[in-house]
Amino acid sequence: MGIIEQTVSEFLDGVVGALPKVASGVVFLVLAAVLVQLVGYVVKAFLRRVFDDQPLYVTFCWTVIAVFLWFGVVLGFLAIVGLNDIAAALGTASGFLALGVSYALSGMIADAVAGIYLLRDPDFNPGDTVTAGDTTGTVEEIELRKTRISVDGDTVVRANAEIEKKWTKRASEHDTE
Repeated sequence: MGIIEQTVSEFLDGVVGALPKVASGVVFLVLAAVLVQLVGYVVKAFLRRVFDDQPLYVTFCWTVIAVFLWFGVVLGFLAIVGLNDIAAALGTASGFLALGVSYALSGMIADAVAGIYLLRDPDFNPGDTVTAGDTTGTVEEIELRKTRISVDGDTVVRANAEIEKKWTKRASEHDTE
């Protein structure tokens, strides 16, 4: 038997030997996709109730959750098809990567979390007159990372984390009459 025939024979034996694992992996992927879709439906419904009129927050939160779910599915698939070492290495590397990214984005994450608190606060709404730090003006818009405040016709943009730490709602003119 020549080298070419031996190589082809070993390759075919490897493919035939791997078929049960690959089939199990495909079944796992199909079931996982159905489960992720089901979890997505439930989580999105919950997020829509929490963030009434803020579809951006629903999309953002679901995207973060979906990335984690699909990453887990990929690691599970790799383990099922027999690539445990690769799955373990990817899991470890992604942990370190997530740590670095979270550290680099800590300010942005703080602003986003503060933005959620400000959006949910019944005392902090567009149209309210507030003092945040050295700025007193009317809240124009509350976004994911920043809030726009109108001061004497100018728009001042402040980070939500900065505002959320300490702000004071001022009585409006019609409240004092």
